[in-house]
Amino acid sequence: MYKSYFGFREKPFSKTPDPRFLFLSRVHDEALARLEFVVREREIAVLTGEIGCGKTTLSRALMDRLGDGYRFCYIVNPRLNAMEFLRTFARILNVEQPADAKDALIDQIHTAVYSSNQNGVCPVLIVDEAQMITDGEVFDEIRLLTNFQLDDRNLLGVVIMGQPELRQMMSTSRFEPLRQRISLHYHLPPLALDEIMEYLDFRLEAAGGSSGLFTPDAVQRIHELTGGVPRKINTMATNALLVAFGSDAALIDSDVINEIKDELMI
Repeated sequence: MYKSYFGFREKPFSKTPDPRFLFLSRVHDEALARLEFVVREREIAVLTGEIGCGKTTLSRALMDRLGDGYRFCYIVNPRLNAMEFLRTFARILNVEQPADAKDALIDQIHTAVYSSNQNGVCPVLIVDEAQMITDGEVFDEIRLLTNFQLDDRNLLGVVIMGQPELRQMMSTSRFEPLRQRISLHYHLPPLALDEIMEYLDFRLEAAGGSSGLFTPDAVQRIHELTGGVPRKINTMATNALLVAFGSDAALIDSDVINEIKDELMI
């Protein structure tokens, strides 16, 4: 449909976290650099941001940037109790039969983490949507996992990602022991108005198309309606492309954006 009309090789505004389409705004570039440093140091990082601000995509870009010496272990649904969390992590580490007893399970995880390091690979635990964790003991177990150490280095890195509520959760005295071990707290804000045009053009070109498809007044309207949240921008831009294709339009202006805003309930 619109791909051939606009000359795209692929969809420019897909919602999948493809790092090829990661637009490195100033804050995204800084976040990625800081995350890379913390993981190389094998410490704990906390990354927060509104829904759709690019946290998951950043984690995929981090995986690509760090390369083969790291093994990323994603837990994408952390609504687990402490034992379920540990057993899930053990299975990701290829522990074939995670133990039922906690002490034996911890020993299995330690053995797997140590073995990875002996083979030149550092495990990196990524916990996504961490604001959904209802069992506070899960955070305790994350903290205790960082006790896996050699004399000169830790044996794994940890990145905890979540929505802004996570910052509120972790600000309480209950989580003081964990906070003291966190090396990085970073919050991703939405894109600013002057970044949205760059974002749109970047993704258009990454998909094989040409920049300049969205007019300045369209960008202004997109900013007003989406608040600069990339996922909302992607939804609006995709629908705008469909409308432009259907009307044989060469450019997308504010009239197109206004035409679709009620349909998208933004």
